[in-house]
Amino acid sequence: MITESDPTSPTSPTHPTPADSVASLARRQLNLATYHQLKAARVPPATITGRTRHGGPWQRLLPRVYLLQTGPPDSRQRALSAVLYAAQPTGGDPLDGSTAALTGGAALALIGVRDAPPTPVDVLVRAPRTLHPAPGVRPLTTSRWPATITVSGIPSTRPLRAAADFAARAEDPDLVRSVLANVVQAGWCHPHDLHGELRASRTLGRPAVRGAAAELVAGVRSIAEARARDTLSATDLPTPLWNARLYTPDGAFLASPDAYWPDEGVALEIDSAEYHYTRDSWHATLLRRLRLEAHGILVVSATPSMIRDTPTEVTAALRALLTLTTARPTPPTATARGHQQLELPV
Repeated sequence: MITESDPTSPTSPTHPTPADSVASLARRQLNLATYHQLKAARVPPATITGRTRHGGPWQRLLPRVYLLQTGPPDSRQRALSAVLYAAQPTGGDPLDGSTAALTGGAALALIGVRDAPPTPVDVLVRAPRTLHPAPGVRPLTTSRWPATITVSGIPSTRPLRAAADFAARAEDPDLVRSVLANVVQAGWCHPHDLHGELRASRTLGRPAVRGAAAELVAGVRSIAEARARDTLSATDLPTPLWNARLYTPDGAFLASPDAYWPDEGVALEIDSAEYHYTRDSWHATLLRRLRLEAHGILVVSATPSMIRDTPTEVTAALRALLTLTTARPTPPTATARGHQQLELPV
């Protein structure tokens, strides 16, 4: 049985008590420990069994993985428990990322990527070792082992690999679009690099993934923009630049509209209420539109729901402005830079 060490009693630094060893594991591993770690800490199997009985101070989260507390686990603890479950049980440090690492949506959610689902928890397992799935955990054995990083104490793949692993397993095409776009939009990777990783993982064979990758290379950075691109592609309207950076004649940055027709000086702005729930953010949106119009750019504003539910009205408004610009005496004074559309790698 584990007993708390007496702080007044001298203990040898080279022979910590079982309680000291367990406390050290708990501090390092978010209050988690594996069966092999507890055994190495000289905790008797009978004690492990007793403490994880109903009403006991510990909980068995996964096979051979224990939560050393009575309260429910948080998302970080669930993620790390999956890594501890998947890591080589003996002969190494499960936190060094050499035999198991968080990946997929759980790894992306950990770094704050919007819409990335934290569950089920995908975890890479280094080949040739294989592992059976556990409740809420999807092991993925791979021989293409990536460089890993530590995020909030959890060994994880880099966002580029995590995005590819997510795309390989996600079933919802819209979710694939959204998450991959958010990874790029947040600056975690370049569209070309993501395309290369998707190709290396042989994931581009999935139509939803291939379409999302092509949209990102074209400059699309959100699912609303992707839907707008689909809508516009089905019309005879000219092809716009996506997320072009516009500058004033003196070189000052003006704005980066979602879609822009440089020859006509027309912009499409897709404004979500989610980002304009404060007075300041709404004020900033109106000010951006005023700046664009002050430089002769005609703006069509729409919400993501308008793009989804009433696309014909949005395209009609764009068509009207694009037609009006043919007889406009004063062309826009803004210029677009750095907007060259990327080519897909061969």
